[in-house]
Amino acid sequence: MACASTSASATWNMTPLRSALPSIHAPSSASSVRFSTGTSSSRLKLSRPKPSSKILHSFVGLAPIHPLLSLASPDSTSLEHCFTVIDNGGRFFAMRHGRRVPKLNRPPDQRRALLRALTTQLLKHGRIKTTRSRARAMRKYVDKMVTLAKDGSLHKRRQALGFIYEKEIVHALFAEVEERYGDRNGGYTRIIRTLPRRGDNAPMAYIELV
Repeated sequence: MACASTSASATWNMTPLRSALPSIHAPSSASSVRFSTGTSSSRLKLSRPKPSSKILHSFVGLAPIHPLLSLASPDSTSLEHCFTVIDNGGRFFAMRHGRRVPKLNRPPDQRRALLRALTTQLLKHGRIKTTRSRARAMRKYVDKMVTLAKDGSLHKRRQALGFIYEKEIVHALFAEVEERYGDRNGGYTRIIRTLPRRGDNAPMAYIELV
């Protein structure tokens, strides 16, 4: 390699460098490199990947429906078929951060009926035994009924009547709540763990009014 450094504006001479490199021919379909090895010449052919006509589109959801079925379809060019699309008019996709709801292995209507029944029985007897998951799920509803009773207005009484099954319990709660929980601002229930249930070994607990 030669370098002309006669003046400050000297430039690199690339002619010896190009002559030392092997000749590279780049046709439109494929590129080849030829190496000279004495008597015979070997040609190494490097194929250039052809651009694919199928474009993989971006998916539009977050929850896969059938991920195994999507792998078995070779003609699939998009992932939209294996993700849930939430379309609320503006196609806005949001994640449920911190909005975990205890399912209790029931659909929404049966889950609400179960929580209403458990709340009614706790306000009626003062202490019941149930599973720990049900006790934790019903705790906020019991606290809400006590908060409605502490307000004492007609509107709050009708809200409690729409949730509690027995109206006699509602009238008794509204009559006695000021005497019992007048100086308490929250935490009207207590959960005490107990032995697991026989048969399915489900974790059990007592929930009671403070």
